[in-house]
Amino acid sequence: MTSEILESIFESALRSKIFSNREVLRPDYIPDELPHREEQIVKLGSILAPALQKSRPSNVFIYGLTGTGKTAVTKYVLKKLLKKASEVGSDVVACYVNTRQDDTTYRVLVRIGECLGLRIPFTGLSTAEVYRRVMRALDSLSTIMIVVLDEIDFLVKKRGDELLYRLTRANEELTRSKISVIGITNDVRLVESLDPRVRSSLGEVEMVFPPYNALQLEDILWRRARIAFKEDALGDGVISLCAALAAREHGDARRALDLLRVAGEIAEREGADKVTTDHVYKARAEIERDRVFEVVSTLPLHSKLVLLSIMKLCRDLGRSPTTGEVYALYREFCKTLRIESVTQRRTSDIISELDMLGIISAKIVSRGRYGKTRIISLAVSPNIIEEALAEEPRLEPLLKILRPR
Repeated sequence: MTSEILESIFESALRSKIFSNREVLRPDYIPDELPHREEQIVKLGSILAPALQKSRPSNVFIYGLTGTGKTAVTKYVLKKLLKKASEVGSDVVACYVNTRQDDTTYRVLVRIGECLGLRIPFTGLSTAEVYRRVMRALDSLSTIMIVVLDEIDFLVKKRGDELLYRLTRANEELTRSKISVIGITNDVRLVESLDPRVRSSLGEVEMVFPPYNALQLEDILWRRARIAFKEDALGDGVISLCAALAAREHGDARRALDLLRVAGEIAEREGADKVTTDHVYKARAEIERDRVFEVVSTLPLHSKLVLLSIMKLCRDLGRSPTTGEVYALYREFCKTLRIESVTQRRTSDIISELDMLGIISAKIVSRGRYGKTRIISLAVSPNIIEEALAEEPRLEPLLKILRPR
């Protein structure tokens, strides 16, 4: 019976009434044109152009909110640069590393080595030895290398900025080759946390990518939709609704494309002839659930404990708790688990981080002569948070407190 159902599902997919090519709606697809980012393309192209004359381009620090085209523009310009370098006989090597995936200094260096044709074991060597091998391999090629470190905030927060310091100072050791670094981050405050020496080296040129507005997002979606969907597969108002919802959330093109793609997939699963605005709303709920689950389940233990404290207080008090109330309950939870608690200042930082992630809302209010405090509320469904926290085995004793008997 199950086999027959699967066969039916597979046959339906092959006869899709909705999609012609859904891949163009995925965030890693780089189109032939990037509308509304012409200024950024020209600027980055002019920064990297000296590589064609065997001169080291300036290091670049690119930041802006999620879905503002940072990665797409960087990959687009590098693709064009490498093509031109091949035509004119210039030796240029580019290496893209997403440090959310390769999240240790060792793994980043291994990835850079692979771009140079170097084989390095994934374990067994010291980081210093891997760095030496990569530098020797690079210098032997007599080339200009451009290393893109995407989402570098993940690496810096986890491992510090030692790798950035080494890479931005590598040209002092190299004799025949040169290396340039492009750092990309969603965290506009990351640059403030870097060592001043790294900041000055990496930030030789800084680029800020502004959010897209609703009209720009609509134009981007229409360009992709013409390739992605079959004729007459989109109902009235679908594109404009996706654009409006994404524009409301910081002009995120990735979000807009995800909404459109998931809405199409929901319509396909339902056997509908067209994607409607109802499918878009269903897609928004599905994406939100997946996003919150991923963010919460990957938080460090103490961040999870702070979030669990906020959840319990919101439920028990029937109002938004203060930072002090959250810290008091968090400490109780740490005692229950027999682990050392972090300081109140660090707890306050964690609350700010959760606020930045959109999981909670923390507002500063005045208490008159008692000074100011923050009142904290959940910004997403507590059920999704609880489901994600349940992925952490160490929290099981505390989660039992929240569950109704």
